[in-house]
Amino acid sequence: MFEIYEKLIEARLNEILSNKECEYSHLIEAMAYSAEAGGKRIRPKLLMEFMRVAGGQPENALNFACALEMIHTYSLIHDDLPCMDDDDMRRGRPSCHIKFGEATALLAGDALLTDAFKIALSTENVPFERVCKAAKVLSECAGSDGMIGGQIIDLKYEEQKAPLTVVLDLYRLKTGALLKAAATIGCILAGANDEIINASCVFAEKIGLAFQIRDDILDIISTAEELGKPIGSDAESEKSTYVSLVGLDKAQEDVVSFTNEAINALEAFSADTTELKAFALKLIERRN
Repeated sequence: MFEIYEKLIEARLNEILSNKECEYSHLIEAMAYSAEAGGKRIRPKLLMEFMRVAGGQPENALNFACALEMIHTYSLIHDDLPCMDDDDMRRGRPSCHIKFGEATALLAGDALLTDAFKIALSTENVPFERVCKAAKVLSECAGSDGMIGGQIIDLKYEEQKAPLTVVLDLYRLKTGALLKAAATIGCILAGANDEIINASCVFAEKIGLAFQIRDDILDIISTAEELGKPIGSDAESEKSTYVSLVGLDKAQEDVVSFTNEAINALEAFSADTTELKAFALKLIERRN
């Protein structure tokens, strides 16, 4: 199913971000450049699969899936800016601000975020009250109580040591919030009950922690070619990460532990969750 979702997502994103002859066509080009940069589409694929396992039609969640990917893409554009992480490379090619300039990159991110809600609220064949509830979750997970809150914590502790509790909060917000959006929105659009929605939240939280800790590990053991961006930046800046606080071996053990907790949460679903389990396990060994 994940391969089918990916094709649907790519086709819809291409449709949304197709360029047109106008005075701001370079803005659309910058938006598409970053959105089509070869990401894994983890979040939108998860959203569509949770729609399926919660009893809905995945195709009806396509607009929300693309909106979520647009929000994720905007966050990467802004993360790479000189005022943030100051990264020149993203997914093996120049970052948006290197390719198009800082001002255009900033506005491309703004446009992706804003247009995401237009796309999400254009969802059809789903009761409007579910669409509104899902849009509220998307806003919460992307905003100050979610991803943006996590980014602020990240900036706050760039030049000072952070305790493990803060690092975990950072991961739950900056990385985990959009994964939570993916899982819960899929269930909401399908009309799932609170038990199923809560189980999806647990899955997303644990997968988010495993995913970010694996990122920390890859910053040490991977290569720039595999990751498509510079490595070793965390150690160079003496940034507090899960690995720096608990050690590489314990971090690797905890990736497995969090992944298993995520898989156990799927027992609440009566539908076949084989692909979600396989997805979770694949994160443990990923190299990029």
